[in-house]
Amino acid sequence: MRDFIRVSALLFGLLATVLSLLAAAAGLVLVLPDGGLLLVSLTLIASLVAVGAGLGAPLAWAALRSWQRRPSPALHLPPAWWLGLSFISTTTILPLYVSKLTTNPLAIGLIAIIANSGWFMPQLFTANAVQRLPRRKPVVVNLGFFTERLPLFLLPLSALVALQAPGLALLLFFLGYAGHVVGAGVVAAAWQDMIARIFPVDRRGRFFGVTTFIGNGTGAFGAIFSAWLLASLAFPTNFVATFALAALFITLSWVALAQAREPEQVVTAPRQTNRQFWAGLPRILAEDHNFRRYVSTRLLMVLGGMGAGFLTVAAVRHWQVSDGAVGLYTLAVLIGQTLGSAGAGFLADRRGHKLSLELGSLSLVMAYLLAWLAPGPAWYYAVFLLLGMGAGVAAVSGMMIVLEFSPAELRPTYVGLSNTAIGLLGIVSPLIGAWLASRSYDWLFALSALFCLISLASLRFRVREPRWIAVQRLDPTPAE
Repeated sequence: MRDFIRVSALLFGLLATVLSLLAAAAGLVLVLPDGGLLLVSLTLIASLVAVGAGLGAPLAWAALRSWQRRPSPALHLPPAWWLGLSFISTTTILPLYVSKLTTNPLAIGLIAIIANSGWFMPQLFTANAVQRLPRRKPVVVNLGFFTERLPLFLLPLSALVALQAPGLALLLFFLGYAGHVVGAGVVAAAWQDMIARIFPVDRRGRFFGVTTFIGNGTGAFGAIFSAWLLASLAFPTNFVATFALAALFITLSWVALAQAREPEQVVTAPRQTNRQFWAGLPRILAEDHNFRRYVSTRLLMVLGGMGAGFLTVAAVRHWQVSDGAVGLYTLAVLIGQTLGSAGAGFLADRRGHKLSLELGSLSLVMAYLLAWLAPGPAWYYAVFLLLGMGAGVAAVSGMMIVLEFSPAELRPTYVGLSNTAIGLLGIVSPLIGAWLASRSYDWLFALSALFCLISLASLRFRVREPRWIAVQRLDPTPAE
């Protein structure tokens, strides 16, 4: 079975690359006689080449390396994954789709609730089970296929019935999107610990930075293509195509993930019952002061993000921007994520993740201030660029720094504590954002900027870089 997956991945990667190059050549022949369409056509052809090269070549390389029994730790994963995510951007495309089905701001806020809490919430509930396993990959690959990938196919089905039954379309959309995000959260603790096992501490940032850079670069071309789809096709056909592409590429990333090689480790932590596990959590927060201050700072960042899901809607309501412009906003977000993740990865390996997070928080402060004061829609390209930079930093350093607070045997517990706390507040903050948006977008963005500024100050002056200090290692098992 493993050889079958490797051969399939190799053939698929080579085929995707070859077909993209052939399509590019055919496209050039078709568009060169028509100068009026040349610029748009070349842009779309470049997108296709990037998709094929970004997805196909790394996938083929990884499959070949895996077949030869050489390590290829998921460098090939981001292109398909990030390409798929570019078609369902939570800050641009999804709010636009829901706004066409309902004018209720709570529905927009629900997208942000799912995005902010769905991935984070389940992690503490799975941490104890994950810690008992000698390997994390079977959870990530086997369970993740059903919980994380399959629900996405409800999204194009939702768009298909959008005109005839908008209420049913909303229900299918939220079932599919929530299933995808929560399903990803179910395997997230295992996935993060698997990455920590594969890479030493001084290379994790570089790995995430480079892979996210590659993935976001591919996703940026996907955003260009999604902008063309949204502008060229009528509603809801444009969203049927966009959501179908998202489901396809995110599902294909599973084939790549299956090629990662995780070293097996002996479980040294004593086996705990669930009661012992939950009883020991307050002790970690009480005794690990630096980790507790970090968690409180991250909660301030979550409050600062309450306006993210309303940026697109604000631009549409204030200036009636087109669907195509929203697709370009997605491109700006992805460019920002590319810059932020690449910079954070290399900076964090040398100076630690805390400094990277400080710079990411600063970019978020600037993004919300600019959204508050923007005199026209063109300024929102800078808003989404800065927002993407902050998100790119958080995707690398916000995830990796938690792994440095804890001993290896307790990583899933620390990851679960931090991320589930973030998820709990992530339920409340978009509701606050929706309430503020129903009254004034200016107040929403001003308060988002204020909370991001407070979190920046807290991170700067209250949290110490865990890499450079000796953190007290705790046994969460309560004394008998």
